[in-house]
Amino acid sequence: MNMTGKTLDGHGFLNVVSRAEFSALLACFAPLPAEDVAAPEALGRVLAQAVLSPEDLPQTARASMDGYALFARDVFGATETNPAYVDCVADLRIDWAGSGAAGSGKGTRLGPGQAGRIPTGGSLPDGADAVVMVEHTGQLGGGRPGGENPGIVETIEVRKSAAPGENVMLPGEDVRQGDVALPRGRTLRAQDVGLLAALGLTRVSVGRRPRVGVLSTGDELVPPGATPRPGQIRDVNTSALCCLAAEAGAEAFALGIIPDDLPHLTEALAGALADFDVVLLSGGSSLGARDHTNAAMLAQPGAEILAHGIAMSPGKPTILARVQTSAGEKTVIGLPGQVTSAQVVMAVLIQPFLRHLAGDISALSITPPLLMAELSRNIASRPGREDFVRVRLEARPGSVPLAHPVLGKSGLLKTLLDADGLIAVPANAEGLYKGTLAPVFAL
Repeated sequence: MNMTGKTLDGHGFLNVVSRAEFSALLACFAPLPAEDVAAPEALGRVLAQAVLSPEDLPQTARASMDGYALFARDVFGATETNPAYVDCVADLRIDWAGSGAAGSGKGTRLGPGQAGRIPTGGSLPDGADAVVMVEHTGQLGGGRPGGENPGIVETIEVRKSAAPGENVMLPGEDVRQGDVALPRGRTLRAQDVGLLAALGLTRVSVGRRPRVGVLSTGDELVPPGATPRPGQIRDVNTSALCCLAAEAGAEAFALGIIPDDLPHLTEALAGALADFDVVLLSGGSSLGARDHTNAAMLAQPGAEILAHGIAMSPGKPTILARVQTSAGEKTVIGLPGQVTSAQVVMAVLIQPFLRHLAGDISALSITPPLLMAELSRNIASRPGREDFVRVRLEARPGSVPLAHPVLGKSGLLKTLLDADGLIAVPANAEGLYKGTLAPVFAL
């Protein structure tokens, strides 16, 4: 549906949609292809397919505490005042038999009334079904000759009874062979990478990181290191948008400042589409005489404008386009040049979209974030648009945080610096009352 000039909202914007509709349009873009990476490099990446366990974990019964492996029945009813006594016939903390690794229990079999000293993580000897913590035992020195195992035994006083399986990690208790160890779509944390190592998996399939190019437009813009002349301002959006894209797991690249000139912008956009999955155009998305983003998008072969305007504030002049290229489908998003608007749209919509492209199957869900806060005062709003109010959160022990609206002119950076998050006032409401519990979008 290539759009040329038809207005749909009475104010010159093309195809204004709600935030939910805009998010649904973003969800139509397919996630990027998967790639195999070394497991330690997968931290923060999204699994492209479920990981099936190649083995039981643990493979054998293992001690979860330092202590003595034994038969639970041999210490039934043991207490401080009525201890039980067992013969320690092995020290599994060392390679006692000369044939197995420390803690392996290899070659060890316990008979009735016998125990083995065992470290945390050590495999239980054959016959043992429990571990008594060393804190509940006492060493009495040499004792009775013992059982099937060679060597001099030591008598151990056990002052606490044990149940079968106590302080023991059972085979397959973490994960069974063939079961799903990590599901598709999971964002990998350090503990997930640790599980891969425990299973002997050195590589994993994850969604490719989106490559994002950021172009800022405006004759008034100069680089951050330059001294602005009268009428000029430093380019804030390139730095901020690259950081926000990187926060969402993308590889972000600053592509420079483009003047308010349609041929230059069209050429720069064409070059960016050749190299990047997503191009963010900052500025030029409104309807002024120098706003050329919409036209530059439509000048690209295979371009389609999906939305021009979102019924939200700040952030209404946002454009979404799909461009079919020889290298596949690309996304172009025209963001407002106003720094607050651009960063709010990034936080609410574009960061989830980048995670979606990387394989996060729930990133674009409309379900509100889990953090809830209570408003400290009334908030007024204009019906017909979804208002995003910046708030500062005050922690309260035993209760949800208190959300204080951050007031100030929308173009000031201070309102973002002082805010911890955003609260959305629904489009059909004239505001929210003090004491309302509302979801908070983190900033």
